[in-house]
Amino acid sequence: MISRRTAICLTAIGLSAIASIGSAQAADYPTRPVRWVVGYPPGGATDIIARLIGQRLSEKLGQQFVIENKPGAGNNIATESVVNAEPDGYTVLLVNPANYVNASLYANLKFNFVRDIAPIAGIISTPGVMEVTPSFPAKRLTEKELSDLSGL
Repeated sequence: MISRRTAICLTAIGLSAIASIGSAQAADYPTRPVRWVVGYPPGGATDIIARLIGQRLSEKLGQQFVIENKPGAGNNIATESVVNAEPDGYTVLLVNPANYVNASLYANLKFNFVRDIAPIAGIISTPGVMEVTPSFPAKRLTEKELSDLSGL
């Protein structure tokens, strides 16, 4: 067990370290337009979300966020273009559940989604709902059944 004096000293050291880290200055970002790739055509919900958030980011950061739609192949065309882009932080991808599903559906992707894409922010979540006809005998899924589904 540490003494009260030791605990106070350790706390003071920790707070001073945090204060010195907080005073460090990061490089300005962005210094040029950011390309935000969306794997769906213009006008859909995913595109609208990207455009609304992109507009807000442009206003807050003082640099344009350009929405680039690259629909096709269940997001794989957009994802591959971002994976192959210069890794400088100026090309980002709007990810949705299709990206994770594709990793298990397509055997010959030219990228590894989990390895090649790094998450930077969660911006929206939507609930998933499973429905059946009222005449179906099951009324709920067990915990085991849900864990079995997550392995699909």
